Amino acid sequence: MKKLTVALLSGGISSEREVSLHGGDQIYEAFDKEKYNVIRYDPKFDLSRLVSDASTIDVAFVNLHGPFGEDGTVQGLLDLLGIPYQGSGVLGSSLAMNKIASKQLCEKSGLPLPPSMVIKRGDAVDTEACEQKFGIPLVVKPVAAGSSVGVTIVRSKDSIEEALEAAFAHGDTVLVETYIKGIEITGGVFGNDELTALPIIEIIPDESCGFFDYTAKYTPGVTREICPARIDDDLTTKAQSYAKIAHRALFCKGYSRTDMILRDREIFVLETNTIPGMTATSLLPQAAETAGISFSQLLDKLIELGME
Repeated sequence: MKKLTVALLSGGISSEREVSLHGGDQIYEAFDKEKYNVIRYDPKFDLSRLVSDASTIDVAFVNLHGPFGEDGTVQGLLDLLGIPYQGSGVLGSSLAMNKIASKQLCEKSGLPLPPSMVIKRGDAVDTEACEQKFGIPLVVKPVAAGSSVGVTIVRSKDSIEEALEAAFAHGDTVLVETYIKGIEITGGVFGNDELTALPIIEIIPDESCGFFDYTAKYTPGVTREICPARIDDDLTTKAQSYAKIAHRALFCKGYSRTDMILRDREIFVLETNTIPGMTATSLLPQAAETAGISFSQLLDKLIELGME
């Protein structure tokens, strides 16, 4: 059988560049070299080479996080080049990356989300009104960034302005949300038309982090991840259902991972990732492993879904 030529894209120019490169290294090692001829491209340097090689590429595997990789831009280029790829297209990628658009669509689909408000750069901010509306602590986050970059849990009214400044470093629009204290869980799904829900993972960040922030996500040993999550069957079914609903609401394809918070027996959807972390120990590959799907087999499945 002829090997497929795979263009593996990692790196890029977002604040999540190093995470993307690290994931790319592990994906490259996990690809079955009997099935694939894998060629690596870093969009920071290699876009012209990718364009010139397009006619020789069978499929792309995009492992880019954040702006210019997870937001539909690279997906649009691949569409123009006629190269299929794993994961969501331009529409799904763009919608999921924008937290305002994704909230609106998920709410229309009946999913429960934390109450929020939008603040644009230059808006007059009434910290008293924020405190009254959302309480303290509250959450401030950029509208279009991943890996919890720029996210702050504000624990005093005096820190709201500082948190807004940190979020505005990643764009002109931010969200202020109600902080929901509970158990952090995440649910992965894969498929195009027919979706398969993976086991739910329970996430326990170290107390020094306070929540599943960038440090907790990418520093070994800082976070405990339990799969399957220590929740009953009814809650598991509900969380898996929410992950599927979010996937469809945001026009995702291939795979996605939806982050949620469990408080008592209520589940709140936080956001959906269209290119979740893909090292062998990342959350979605962990859930796949629990379901009996090895990392290499998961890559095979995603390539198959992309070409489909």
